Amino acid sequence: MISYQPSTNLSQSAEMTYQNMCPYYEQLSVSWEPSKILEQVQGLDNWDILYEGEVIGAIRMSFDSEGGYLRDLQISGAFQNKGLGAKALDEAMRLTKQAGAKKLRLRVFKISPAFHLYERCGFSVVSDDEKFIYMEKLV
Repeated sequence: MISYQPSTNLSQSAEMTYQNMCPYYEQLSVSWEPSKILEQVQGLDNWDILYEGEVIGAIRMSFDSEGGYLRDLQISGAFQNKGLGAKALDEAMRLTKQAGAKKLRLRVFKISPAFHLYERCGFSVVSDDEKFIYMEKLV
């Protein structure tokens, strides 16, 4: 059973993000470490993703006049490829709608397999640059 709660330990969440993203950071020469991630997520809406009561991921969002922005979606490695990312995206869409926003935006590293998840879940590419693909979906 998957559930969600406001994040209870942002340091642990930042460390999980670092562990998941480290290969991409290294490949793209992005200088990040858990303390920088923690600093960046402080002002976001942070949610823990729980599977059978265990924290296995995080959803991080922000909202502005254009809508919701999925700043981060992380699932611990042992729980990836089990459909939990798609369920977490459904929750992000629910939170976006609850906030009164009309669309959910995100960006994903071009080299990340998560791009295919977002595409399967109905997100459309709106632009790209050297490192990222920018996507959005109407709520």
